[in-house]
Formats: sequence, structure tokens, C-alpha cells
Amino acid sequence: MPKSKRNRAVSLTKTKKKGREHKESIVNSIREAAENYNSIYVFTFENMRNLKFKEFREQLKSTSRFFLGSNKVMQVSLGRSVADEIRPGIHKVSKLLHGDAGLFLTNLPKEEVERLFNEYEEYDFARTGSITTEKVELKEGPLEQFTHEMEPFLRKQGMPVQLNKGVVELVSDFVVCEEGKHLSPESARILRLLGIKMATFRLHLICRWSPEDFEVYREGQDESDVESA
Repeated sequence: MPKSKRNRAVSLTKTKKKGREHKESIVNSIREAAENYNSIYVFTFENMRNLKFKEFREQLKSTSRFFLGSNKVMQVSLGRSVADEIRPGIHKVSKLLHGDAGLFLTNLPKEEVERLFNEYEEYDFARTGSITTEKVELKEGPLEQFTHEMEPFLRKQGMPVQLNKGVVELVSDFVVCEEGKHLSPESARILRLLGIKMATFRLHLICRWSPEDFEVYREGQDESDVESA
């Protein structure tokens, strides 16, 4: 009887080596890019949408490069102190790599970068667990946007519905979600059916480094750590 591939033993040393090689590849890529681009920015993001981000990255690939991933790996790549930084002052960038953050390396003028990031907004459907931005309530009566085949599905989402002469009808007022609350799986599905987009994918610039200067954009960052480093 042939051996199952599922039961095949995998050497942990091989997986560890592969992981280490992958990290080393990222470190080398970031260090190479840091030598080839005029400016380096730290940015953060909210409500990340991979497809939209990929489109934004493609739009700028002729002049810029993005890196997302482990903050620790990105910090190591640039250097976390004066002693190990790869270019003068660049360790200050590492100090501001926290949370949902990434690196943006570019040859674009500062004003163009600021405009691109400040204007960037993409709306999408909110996902389960996200915080709602408004209250959504449906009033009692017919829901003509839904076909009669959807009535059982809507009922499973907790909506008090029935069929009345083939028309889906809400038998009482129904609150889909309250403002400022975590979105349930059922509420997320209903909002999608209603076409209501509550999530906004945004990018925020945190700081900018160039060989000439270093600038912190966003208030609330730990500037004291940067200054004391």
C-alpha cells in the first residue's frame, strides 16, 4: 500500500531554514531598495483590502516600492539604532514601525506622496467584528429589493420576515446594527445584501526620511523615543 503524502514526515530544520531564508530575502530587498530610492515613509492602514492595495501599488511601481509584513524584520533591515542603521538617521524610521504598518520607498516628490496618501479612500462592505459607523434600521413593510426565494435566508439572519402574496415583508421594525458596535456575521451579511458599505480603506503617513531630513506627520506617535534614540 503506497504511503500517504499526508503522513510523510517533514524535517523541522528544513522548515526553519526556509523561514530564515525568506526573512533574509526580505531584509536584503529592503536594504537594496533603501539605497535606490530618495525617500522612505512609514504608513499605517485601516480596513485593509488586499485587492485595492495591489491596484494602488501597481499604479506607483515605476517610481516606488511598498513593503508589508513583520515590523521586526523591517526594523532589522533598516537598523534599530545608530550603531546598526544602514544609512544615517534611518533608525528613526524603525522606531515608528508599530501595529498595522508598512514601508513606502519612493523617488516621488514629497508633495506628490502626501497628496496621493491623503486623497486615497476606498469604500467596501464592513466585515464581521468591525466597528459600525452608523445605525441601520429597516421599517416594517415590504422589502421589494429581495426576491421571494431569499425569505428563508433572511429569516436565518434574524430578520422577522414573511411572504405576503410572493413579496418579502418585514413584520416589524428591525435594527440591522447600532452605531459604534462590533458587527455580527448576520448583520454583515444583511448590510452586504442592502448594498451598504461601512468600511473605508485608508492609508496614513506616519513619517518621512530622506538623506537631508526626518519628519513625523501624525500626532500621537512616540516622538520622544525617536528623539532620544
